[in-house]
Amino acid sequence: METTGNKSDSYYMAMAIRLAKKALGRTSPNPCVGAVVTRDGEVVGRGYHHQAGTPHAEAHALREAGERARGATIYVTLEPCNHTGRTPPCAQAVLAAGIARVVVGMSDPNPLVSGSGIRLLRQRGLDCVVGVLEEQCQAINRPFVKYITSGLPYVTMKAAITLDGRLNFARDQQDWLTGAAARQYAHLLRDRHDAILVGAGTAGVDDPSLNVRLRGRTGRDPLRVILDSHLALSPDAKVCTLASEAKTLVFCRQDAPAEKRKILEQRGVEVCPLALCREGRLDARAALRVLGERQICSLLVEGGAAVHGEFLRQRLYDEAHLLLAPMFAGENGLPLLSGFAAPKASQAPRLERGGYRRLGDDLLIHGLLRYF
Repeated sequence: METTGNKSDSYYMAMAIRLAKKALGRTSPNPCVGAVVTRDGEVVGRGYHHQAGTPHAEAHALREAGERARGATIYVTLEPCNHTGRTPPCAQAVLAAGIARVVVGMSDPNPLVSGSGIRLLRQRGLDCVVGVLEEQCQAINRPFVKYITSGLPYVTMKAAITLDGRLNFARDQQDWLTGAAARQYAHLLRDRHDAILVGAGTAGVDDPSLNVRLRGRTGRDPLRVILDSHLALSPDAKVCTLASEAKTLVFCRQDAPAEKRKILEQRGVEVCPLALCREGRLDARAALRVLGERQICSLLVEGGAAVHGEFLRQRLYDEAHLLLAPMFAGENGLPLLSGFAAPKASQAPRLERGGYRRLGDDLLIHGLLRYF
């Protein structure tokens, strides 16, 4: 990693990061990328990648800069690509525009790029600086990095719980634990993920819509995924009847009742049989492989307890967002986890590189999962 460069490099890279964030949740299976072109201390071009199949950030920024790009510096959050996909290679566009200096936030982990864009630019005599605000650039593209290197989606745990770690006040009962601000945050998480997953118990008790409802703007509904071994899902459930561009995918046992499968499919639900793992449960890792094959880069898991426990047991979570309500539920409430137990504190999964935020009366605790 190279960290040399002018003092102003971090300022303009931060600007490019802010541009990239405008498309969070919209570029899959591509990364979020922002670009800024400067000349003589003036910003002459800005751009970001809007969605897969459309021009990349560099193309937007260079188009805005026009002739002023000749001899200028371009700041890009991700290494310019040097291969032809659905769009032309960005490294070639940078060369054609007459850019003199390139500042890159992070190298591209995509094997089709993997340093080739930077090498080409240097071979053609351009001054290239790599690694400016690298950690921040990596943070906005964690789902892309995991997907492009493993073929699996980046998995986020989300749960609203009481102070004593309960999901509700009684089993088989739906309860609103958090206030409006925390619920809006939860919908923002949905908006930024490609898919959202719950278990059959949550789908049956809560009958959730699993869509995005944001105040003041239109969100994008994620693919709805249900883990439902025996196809207990009602064909009248909201996930089967809701008007949305997003589809519903149900994973079930291979020997699930054929008649139930037929009824769900008649409602437009896709049913996908899976192999079983321990204790006759659906293999969650196999479900992730199927989603990865469908170019699902990010998955938000909202429970319930058995699902959260299984994903932790198999070390499938990459990140967690817990919304803590200032109340106690007591022993009748369903615990956050079932089917998982850490042997001792030194071997317990921990959150790191995260933080805390107050959302109304509730507290958000979030971070990356670290396993021992």
